[in-house]
Amino acid sequence: MTVRYIPRYTYEDYKQWEGDWELIDGIPIAMAPSPVSEHQMLLSRLAQALENALEECDECFVLIEEDWIVDNETVVCPDISVVCGKLEDFIRKPPYVIVEIVSSSSAHKDERVKFALYEEEKVEYYVLVYPKECKARIFQLKDGKYDKVGDFLDEEAILEGKCTIRIDFEKVCKKLKRLRKR
Repeated sequence: MTVRYIPRYTYEDYKQWEGDWELIDGIPIAMAPSPVSEHQMLLSRLAQALENALEECDECFVLIEEDWIVDNETVVCPDISVVCGKLEDFIRKPPYVIVEIVSSSSAHKDERVKFALYEEEKVEYYVLVYPKECKARIFQLKDGKYDKVGDFLDEEAILEGKCTIRIDFEKVCKKLKRLRKR
């Protein structure tokens, strides 16, 4: 039986690559082509909703598509991160909240691989947003494991912790739903 060697890479390798990549446990993963318009619109509207919710919080801030250097063999680029503490060049500690906008090409990675990674790294809240349904699934870390807070379509979600964050999913999705009806 032939054993094939699978090369493993580090953050130093990652910094040299062209294009958009993530590195998980030393294995490079190419990012999907540029996101479609629905993804970009939701990204913008969710980031704005988070910014508004954190306006009075001096400890936490919102970053869009910023590298999180988990360790020397793992670098991910969440769609949106809420980070608390000092502003640095890259994210170097677990964000408070991570939002991933799920597409058919990213579903396995977002729902399984990143879910396990974010849970292991103790990200307090993980939000998966599905553009086609304009639905969000929110998970909160409890006793080291993600517990589902709920599914949100037209409701307001409240993420309580360092800074309370309110996200009105009806408002976030309102314009997208209107544009689809045209």
